Amino acid sequence: MIAVFALAITAVTTTATAQRYAIIDTKYILEKVPEYKEAEKKLQQQADAWQKDLDNRQAELDRMYKNYEAEQYMLSDELKKKREDELFNKEKELRDLQKKRFGYEGDLFKERQRLIKPIQDRLYNAVQRLAVARAYDFVLDKSEGITVIFADPKLEKSDEVLREMGIKL
Repeated sequence: MIAVFALAITAVTTTATAQRYAIIDTKYILEKVPEYKEAEKKLQQQADAWQKDLDNRQAELDRMYKNYEAEQYMLSDELKKKREDELFNKEKELRDLQKKRFGYEGDLFKERQRLIKPIQDRLYNAVQRLAVARAYDFVLDKSEGITVIFADPKLEKSDEVLREMGIKL
């Protein structure tokens, strides 16, 4: 009798502390959102246009280098220096433009933030509403490896770990 009672209490405790999980695939979800497809298309078109401009500028720079290499033996030192400076400035200008367009927090990043982030926020808010409504403790995203997309705040134990480490909050 005591063994059955202990087993029942263990089962209730285990059930009460069991955590509920859900797994989603954000890549799959986003592919089904028409606004996301349109935003991705716009981003790709813009990136292609910027890349074409950079390729044209690179081709112009390559022509300038070839012309300089062919003519450098006939140029005075002063003209050589002037052409080398022009080439250096054009090359720097090209690198700067490439960084401005495609670099960290460049134009493409900003455009992605403007077009994609609102859709991602809608997705995140929908996941959060679903998690709260269905009492999920964790929602994991399997699209890019397993990532926690939502965790019940009551399960967050960072402050307890800090206290355990002797750090006062």
